[in-house]
Amino acid sequence: MSKLSLNQKFGYMFGSVYLLVGLVGFAITGVSNFAAKSTGKELIFFELNPLHNIVHILIGVALLLAARTPMSSRMVNILIGAVYLLVGVIGLFIANNTSSLNILALNQPDNGLHLATAVLALGIAMSEKPAMAGRPA
Repeated sequence: MSKLSLNQKFGYMFGSVYLLVGLVGFAITGVSNFAAKSTGKELIFFELNPLHNIVHILIGVALLLAARTPMSSRMVNILIGAVYLLVGVIGLFIANNTSSLNILALNQPDNGLHLATAVLALGIAMSEKPAMAGRPA
């Protein structure tokens, strides 16, 4: 049995967390107000709506599925890191209850989490060379 690469460990850990957050989010928000700017419902201090929950579930599933191999895990970490970086930067400008672009009910704590996830995912992905990602350390 081979050891998991750092990218795979990240994928399994963060995939599980994002999947769980998405499922718990539905327990909090239900399915109404699908893309509301604010549902008035929060998980800790993160705004939620059903669309945001679906995104978390999809991110979690993508990370978990990709974590099965070192190379796919690295590629998905790069993709998710880049997307979260973009979402985090855009969120700085639209994370309020007045922007019609805020269909994910983003708030500033979400932006911080998205930017932190982006830095971590990209940092881990770039820490392993592609040829080395599949080899145990």
